[in-house]
Amino acid sequence: MTNLQRRLPWVRNSIAAGLLAGMAAFGGQALAAEAQYAANFKGTDIQEFINIVGKNLNRTIIVDPTVRGKINVRSYDLLSEEQYYQFFLSVLQVYGYAVVEMPGTNIIKVVKDKDAKDSNIRVADDAYPGEGDEMVTRIVPLYNVEAKQLAPLLRQLNNNAGGGNVVNYDPSNVLMITGRAAVVNKLVEIVKRVDLQGDTKVEVVRLAYASAGEMVRIIDALYRGGGQQAATGTGSVPKVVADERTNSVVISGDERARQRAAALVRELDQEMQNSGNTKVVYLKYAKAEDLQEVLSGFAESLQTEEGGSAQTQRRRNNEITIMAHADSNALVINAQPDQIQTLESVIRQLDIRRAQVLVEAIIVEIAEGDEVGFGVQWGSADGGLIQYNTFGTTIGEVGAGIWDARDVPGTEVCSPEGVCTTNPDQDGDITTLAAALSKVNGMAWGVAMGDFGALIQAVAADSNSNVLATPSITTLDNQEASFIVGDEVPVITGSTSGSNNDNPFTTVERKEVGIKLKVTPQINEGNAVQLEIEQEVSNVNGRTAVDVTFGKRTLTTTVLADSGETVVLGGLLNEDVQESVSKVPLLGDIPVIGHLFSSTSSKKTKRNLMIFIKPTIIRDGPSMTGIAGRKYNYFRAQQLEQAERGINLMPNTDVPVLDEWVVPDGMSPEIHDILMRHQSGQSMSTPIRDQNEWMQKALDGSAQPGDNATDAKEQPVEEKQND
Repeated sequence: MTNLQRRLPWVRNSIAAGLLAGMAAFGGQALAAEAQYAANFKGTDIQEFINIVGKNLNRTIIVDPTVRGKINVRSYDLLSEEQYYQFFLSVLQVYGYAVVEMPGTNIIKVVKDKDAKDSNIRVADDAYPGEGDEMVTRIVPLYNVEAKQLAPLLRQLNNNAGGGNVVNYDPSNVLMITGRAAVVNKLVEIVKRVDLQGDTKVEVVRLAYASAGEMVRIIDALYRGGGQQAATGTGSVPKVVADERTNSVVISGDERARQRAAALVRELDQEMQNSGNTKVVYLKYAKAEDLQEVLSGFAESLQTEEGGSAQTQRRRNNEITIMAHADSNALVINAQPDQIQTLESVIRQLDIRRAQVLVEAIIVEIAEGDEVGFGVQWGSADGGLIQYNTFGTTIGEVGAGIWDARDVPGTEVCSPEGVCTTNPDQDGDITTLAAALSKVNGMAWGVAMGDFGALIQAVAADSNSNVLATPSITTLDNQEASFIVGDEVPVITGSTSGSNNDNPFTTVERKEVGIKLKVTPQINEGNAVQLEIEQEVSNVNGRTAVDVTFGKRTLTTTVLADSGETVVLGGLLNEDVQESVSKVPLLGDIPVIGHLFSSTSSKKTKRNLMIFIKPTIIRDGPSMTGIAGRKYNYFRAQQLEQAERGINLMPNTDVPVLDEWVVPDGMSPEIHDILMRHQSGQSMSTPIRDQNEWMQKALDGSAQPGDNATDAKEQPVEEKQND
C-alpha cells in the first residue's frame, strides 16, 4: 500500500470536516447556531478522532497517555452540536474511555472509564440529571428502605468495571451512584419505585377481651417462629407492638401483610367461655401480706378505669379479689384474664431481689490527760488550821482521825463495900482516820513539831486511752436496722420509806451503755447510697456523791456516699486546761517560801474523737458470699492464732475454733480455691496452656495416639513454688 492510499481516509475525513466547517462559517452567526456535522471515521486513530472533535466543538481536550486505538464508525445523518457531542461520548464509551468536564472551564479530559469515578465528575440532581454517556454522580435519599439492603442489588445493574459505583451511607440512609448518566438515571428511577413500594402504614386494633401483650407474643411466634416465607407465604413480615395503656395492638407493614395480621388479631380477640379466672402466684422475694395491700389499691383503680364501657360492664360479673397466703408466701387472684395479665405484670416488677447494704462504722477516740498537784497544810494543838480542799484529804480530817484513834485508858470502879475494880484500856476508833487516808492520792507526809503539825501532799497523774470500735450491720434497701453492744447499768431513780422506817423500797432504772448504731439506707441511681444514721457511744465515768455519771457521744445525720467509699460523719477535737491555786494571803505570795502556805493543782485533758462510715451495696448472692467469707475467715484466723499460743496456766485446754468455711452451692471448687488463695494473700498459678491431653495434642499437632500425655505437658509457671 502506497503512502497516498494510507492517507486517503484521513484526507477524506479532513475534507469533509473542512467542508462542514466552511458551511458553518459561510452562514454567519445565525447559521453557526444551527451547525451540523457528519460523523464518518474508518480506521482513524483515536487520538486524531479526539483532535477533530475538539476542533469542531471548539473545546480544549486533555488526553490521557494511555488512550490508544483506532475507531470505525459511520453516520448517514447530519448531527447537531449536542448530538455530535453525545456521539463523541458514545464512541469513547464503546472503546472503554470516558470524558470528565472541568467545571467553570472549556476543558475536558479523556481518561479510562474505570478511572473516571476518581476524577472531578459532576454531581447531578433532578434539575440537571445529565444524559447519554456523560459521567455523573447522583445522591439519592431513601425514606422507607434501608440503603445498605438496596446497594448490593444496584451494583449488579451498574458497570462497576467501567467506572460505575454504588455506595451506601447508613447515618443519612442515602445512596451515592456514579456512572454513565443514562445508567444512573435508570438506577435512580428504580430506587424511587422500590422506595415507594416500601412505604408502610400503621393500623391500630383495639382489643375487647384479650390482652395486648399476650396477643403480640402469639403473633410474633406465628410470623417469626417458622421463618418469614413459611408463615406468610409472600410479602414482608409486619411489625406488631402492644400498647398496654389502651389494650391495643399496633400493626405496621405493607398493606397485604398488615391486613393479614389485623384479621388474625380480630379473630383471636374472642370472649372466653368462663366469666372469671383464678390464679395462684408464688412470690420469690416480696412478702405476700405487703404486696396484697399494694395490689388491692391498684385493683380498685383498674376496675374504675374499665367500668365506664358498657360492653366491659356486661362481661365483668365478678370483682377483682386478691388474698395472701402467708404460709406459702403466695397470692390468690380472682379476676378476668386480661386483668390477671395486668396484675401479673405488676407482680413481676415488684417481686424482685432487693439490694442490700453493708454499713461499716469506724469510731476512733484518743484521749490523754496530765494532772499535777502540790500542797502544804498546817495545824496546831490549839485548833488553828491552814487547810485546802483542792485535792486529796485535809489536815482537819487527819487530825480528827488521830484524835479518835487514841487509846482510852480504863476507869476504876469502887463498890459501896470499898472494893475497887479497874477496867481494861479501850482501843481507839480508827474509822475516821481510815476515811481520811482513803482520800490520799499520791504522797502524803505528816510532820509533827511540838504543838504544830504539817501535812504535805504531792501527786502526778498521767492517763491515756485509745478506743477503736468498728460496728457493722447489713440491711435491705429502705429498711431500718439497729446494732447495740454494751451493758445495762442500774441507776437509782427514787426511794421511799415509811414513817417508822418500815417497808422501804428503792426504784431502779437500767440504762443501756455501750455502742449503738441505727441506720436506714436508700440506694439511689447508680452506686450512690443515702444513709440516715444515728450513732451513739456511751460509757460509765464513775460514781459521785449522788450517783454514777455517764459519758455520751451522739451523732444524728444524713449523708450520701458511693458504694465502697469511706466518708467522715463528724468528730470532736477538745483540749481542756484547768489550774487551781489556793493560798494564804501575803504568805503565799512570798517567792519559794510561799509554796509552804499554798496548794496548787493543774490538769490538762486532750480528747480526739472521729466517726467514719463505709456503705457497700450487695446486689447478688456471690457478692454476699464473698463478704461473709472474708469476715468468717478473719475471725477463724484469730482463733487459730490463739489456739497456737495456748492459754496461760491451762496448757491442756482446747480453744474453740470455727469450722472451715464451706464452699457455697453453685461455686465450683476451682473458683473457691482461687478465692481462698486470694484472701489468704497467696499467689495463683498461671499455666501457659491447658494441661488436658486432648488440648495438648491440638496445640502441639505432633503428638501421636500412643504418646504419654504427661510428658507433653508444660508445667505451669507459678509465682510461688511452695504454698
